[in-house]
Amino acid sequence: MKYKIFVSGAQKELKKERRAVKEFIRKDALLSEYFDVFLFEDSPAKSKSAEIAYIEEVRKSDIYIGILGQQYGGSGKEKMSPTEAEFREAKAKHKEILIYIKGQNTADKLRDGGMQEFITEIKNPKAGYSYRRFDTATELTNLVYESLISFLKEKGEIGKAGFDQRICDGAKLSDIDDTKVKWFLKTARSKRNFPLGLDASVTDVFTHLKLIKDGKLTNAAILLFGKNPRKFFDQAKIKCVQLPSTEVVKPFSSYHIYEEENLFEQIDKAVAFVLGAIKFPVIQQAHTAQVARPWEIPEFAIHEAIVNAVAHRDYNTTSSVQVMVFLDRVEIWNSGTLPGNLKVEDLRKPHSSHPSNPTLANVLYFGDYIQQVGSGTTEMIRQCKAQGLPEPEFVSVRNLEFKTILPRDIFTEVALQQSDLNERQLQAVKMVKEKGHITNKEYREMLNLPRRTAIRDLTELCEKGVFKKAQASGRNVRYVLMSHK
Repeated sequence: MKYKIFVSGAQKELKKERRAVKEFIRKDALLSEYFDVFLFEDSPAKSKSAEIAYIEEVRKSDIYIGILGQQYGGSGKEKMSPTEAEFREAKAKHKEILIYIKGQNTADKLRDGGMQEFITEIKNPKAGYSYRRFDTATELTNLVYESLISFLKEKGEIGKAGFDQRICDGAKLSDIDDTKVKWFLKTARSKRNFPLGLDASVTDVFTHLKLIKDGKLTNAAILLFGKNPRKFFDQAKIKCVQLPSTEVVKPFSSYHIYEEENLFEQIDKAVAFVLGAIKFPVIQQAHTAQVARPWEIPEFAIHEAIVNAVAHRDYNTTSSVQVMVFLDRVEIWNSGTLPGNLKVEDLRKPHSSHPSNPTLANVLYFGDYIQQVGSGTTEMIRQCKAQGLPEPEFVSVRNLEFKTILPRDIFTEVALQQSDLNERQLQAVKMVKEKGHITNKEYREMLNLPRRTAIRDLTELCEKGVFKKAQASGRNVRYVLMSHK
């Protein structure tokens, strides 16, 4: 028996969004198994009034989805809108209530008066309602997906086995890349003493790795060894972006989506993307003809952060792993958060491993991609500090997403905010990060400063070890960031 969803919202204004929610659930392989969606505009004509009919449908539903826009929808001064009336009925009958507000906080004051009052009630923390904001229909369907997955987990419908351990519907051995399995066997035997021989069959290997369940391939099998995982999982992808600034601005310097490949290959290509985007300086060693070529960020730290995002992400959500290369840092994002028995501060010390996708993590370990004992984050910290960089930052975002921040230089946003630099000098640092250098003239013109003020600011930046002169003297002295080496 399926759960029934009642979609509410001003029909004319939110026609596109209402339809998008229904079609998304109808076409999704997982959600369509558990949910039926009611849209009033799709119901046949009835002798009952519309007002009575939609209230009856709310009563028969299990979940009320309210989509709130600009228009309130009620007619007459005291008339309650259909959306709010449906909401009141869902509340009275103790239905699961999910609210999605189109537009950000700044748009609230521009809405109809009735809608402003309705949203104010929804936003009241004491009311206990869950609401999310969106701007596009795609954002809305992504949020609905996450909410419905959480609902199914709470009901015990899914989550009895993790996503990676569930059977992949329709997957066959012909969907498996035999070449990748042979590569895995060779690597796992040489790096991790994997017990099966190089001539072991795919079935034997997958049985040993728990990638087959009841004679059928699991999601992990396809994600790791599938010829085309996207055929089964559109969310299994890594988006890589290189930005020309310290902030998210367009156009991007470079943008790639890795989605046709299996997870091993996605990780390899994402790491290569970052290494190709960060600096690879040539440093002449003292007293020798040899040249040291260290990456700007330790390669291990980059690899470990991306592998962790892939291994620990929540594959029940539609969001992808995202890698963003800024001028001063690299950020790696994934959906999901740390398990309940692990806190962010625990990542800075030796800790036990609690992978969100244990089957995936186990195979990645045998493939020499992951540190299974929970030592990866501490090694990231050690290597970054050894290279003179600030420690990586680990951040849980609203308990829904997790990100790792790898600084590219010592002048991180946190470090600068804690410094005694004035606002003008902070602007100068930002400009140098974006352009590579700054001159006295450029600094004066950027902030419309007197020459004396500019000289004092730049001199202080040099004295504090933030800037250095790229040339000793001359009218057009260039100031650059002090290297951390």
